[in-house]
Amino acid sequence: MRRKLYVWICIAAGIVCTIQACTTGSSGLSDESLPDEVSYNFDIRPILSDKCYACHGPDANKREAGLRLDMADSAYKALADNPKAHAIVPGKPELSDVFLRISSQDSTYLMPPKDSNLKLTKREIDLIEKWIKQGAKYEKHWAFVVPKKPAMPNVKNEDWPRNEIDYFILQRQEQAGLKPNEEADKERLLKRLSLDLTGLPPSLTLMDQFLADESPKAYEKAVDQLLKNPAYGEKMALYWLDLARYADSHGYQDDGYRTQWPWRDWVIHALNKNLPYDQFVTWQLAGDLLPKADERVAKEQLLATGFNRNHKITEEGGVIPEEYRVSYVTDRTDLLGKGLLGVTVECARCHDHKYDPFTQKEYYQLYAFFNNVEEKGIESVIGGPETYAKKPLMEISNEDVKSILTFINKPDTNRLIVSVMGDLDTLRKTFILNRGEYDNPGAEVEAGTPASILPFSTKYPKNRLGLAQWMFDKSNPLTARVVVNQVWQELFGKGLVKTSGDFGMQGDLPSHPQLLDWLAVDFREHGWDMKRLVKQMVLSATYRQSAVITDDELRADPDNILLARGPRNRLHAEFIKDLVLSSSGLLNKTIGGPSVKPYQPAGLWEGATSGRGLLSTYNQDHGGALYRRGMYTLIKRTVPPPSLGIFDASNRDQCEVRRLKTNTPLQALVMMNDPTVLEASRVLATRLLQEKSATQDKISKAFRLIVCRKPTEKELSVLTAYYDKELKKLDVTTAQKAVAVGEYPLPSNVNKRVLAALMRVVNSLYNLEETITKT
Repeated sequence: MRRKLYVWICIAAGIVCTIQACTTGSSGLSDESLPDEVSYNFDIRPILSDKCYACHGPDANKREAGLRLDMADSAYKALADNPKAHAIVPGKPELSDVFLRISSQDSTYLMPPKDSNLKLTKREIDLIEKWIKQGAKYEKHWAFVVPKKPAMPNVKNEDWPRNEIDYFILQRQEQAGLKPNEEADKERLLKRLSLDLTGLPPSLTLMDQFLADESPKAYEKAVDQLLKNPAYGEKMALYWLDLARYADSHGYQDDGYRTQWPWRDWVIHALNKNLPYDQFVTWQLAGDLLPKADERVAKEQLLATGFNRNHKITEEGGVIPEEYRVSYVTDRTDLLGKGLLGVTVECARCHDHKYDPFTQKEYYQLYAFFNNVEEKGIESVIGGPETYAKKPLMEISNEDVKSILTFINKPDTNRLIVSVMGDLDTLRKTFILNRGEYDNPGAEVEAGTPASILPFSTKYPKNRLGLAQWMFDKSNPLTARVVVNQVWQELFGKGLVKTSGDFGMQGDLPSHPQLLDWLAVDFREHGWDMKRLVKQMVLSATYRQSAVITDDELRADPDNILLARGPRNRLHAEFIKDLVLSSSGLLNKTIGGPSVKPYQPAGLWEGATSGRGLLSTYNQDHGGALYRRGMYTLIKRTVPPPSLGIFDASNRDQCEVRRLKTNTPLQALVMMNDPTVLEASRVLATRLLQEKSATQDKISKAFRLIVCRKPTEKELSVLTAYYDKELKKLDVTTAQKAVAVGEYPLPSNVNKRVLAALMRVVNSLYNLEETITKT
């Protein structure tokens, strides 16, 4: 049975990958007709950015023939090598050199040139021709235009929307001739909601309450209950830990231990407290620079700045200190761009950006905000507890934990230090680094921001606090858009802008630009309230749809861009572990504290270590530490936890705003053989056997705990037959070997044959695709 199950999972994985490869295009939709009104932002700029900007874009050093196609003035003026010709003549494609060359049959005249391996499709050429005929009107890139709150769209089906979100979604569906799905059944809807808001399956008590509540407010009551659950902060913190590249080791070859976990505890606390997003980010960027009117708040604000000390830090002797110090500043700059502003500023470190309007000078102006931190490229080599954090650092005393930082789970009296931010007393000069080389300084620059986003105002101080104020300026077009897109991605599996870390020219266009702008403005207008934003999304009819899909719907919209069905996504690696532990009753619900070392294959750390430091050998934890949530698993950067990595968890080397999802046979092997899954199967089976109920009732309860719904008669019949078959087949020796997994105590009076049979049924339930998928 287990071997067959493994084979079928492998086959299914291959089928899924094949389907995805065959059905996913650049847009996911099959409409190839030209629009009545060609938009520069949504139709033309993506073509020029992809096919032309490398040679005719923002990067002056790589620009050919003096022609810049990303700016109207340059595109309209006479060509440098032919004053009688123009790249673009509005209204006249036959006189426009761009159109003549992209449509030419002469390979020596054709653009892009043949050796570039780039080629425009007929539709792209036709779009450019029509755009020029319509006046070749340029527009500022959509993401750099300050969002305005659009009016609610008109829709035909007025009965479907539950809040404002649904009007924008339904309008697109009606334009495409699609209809939204019916609402998901209550069991699947509650599972989806509980996993999205807490990362845990709903309890049987919550399931029964929700199923029995027939009031119109039943769903909203469940939402409110889950938002108040402390597990909400843990769930929402995970994506922020990826973004902030949080880990429990310094990285690089020695990869020594670090005690940065109190910052992680603060993130969970801040999310549960619903700290407004503008404060949440400002404290992390510049908490050390805020006025210190209250000692309690000041210490919390300083701890929050650990956000920008989560990067890799070397402890290796013989390195060049300035080289590594520069890399730390670069890391913070890149994090600001990708994680908080949704743009790829790192491309301008060595030269002007090839696609976005960011110069190398502007990159180092942003860099200057982080260049004054009082740190060294190499402070101390790997060693004892004094190296667990690097200066500038803060020490958290037992008194702090008792009276001020009460959210920190400090389990012992040992010295606790955390790396935080702190600036020099005098300003360190910042220079453009030619070719991005640490030892090749060019012109001096002052702190500033890219003019294409928002020029830096003189009313703000030229430090990290001023940078935070600039980010939350009402005229900043990116900050609100980026975060609402990240939250949408967490709930729907994909952002309204699919490339959530790149809102620039090479990023995907928003699937629902008006909705994105409405959400961004509404979020800002309501005080950057994160819980309100989450509630708004999960209360929508869009979110509550069934994930069932017909063949026609799959052909019309394979990637569910128009959201005519509910989200269907595999859980993140950490939440798969959480579901297993929670449903079995093993979950240790302790929040925060030092990261733990659960079961792991032997020899992994030892085979990839310099041999120095606390993390050179893997010493597994025991007792309750084995059953902590997945987010508390210790992350050693050079050897990240294998069972999490196989399910695509981040290794936290750098800022990651969107996890890739793979589908491999290794994932099936983990679910069938990982000690945590097998132990959970045994423990749940043991608990069920201790109940005075029929075998079918025990299996039905296991199904509800794991799959989060009642089994159908057919499903229950198949599982019961499997149990009977295993019970007949198992001998005492095989049964004893099967149940001898994990450290959780095994009752002495249990019938091991019966336990092993039921354990295999439970393990099969954990291996169902539906179990680890949010449907």
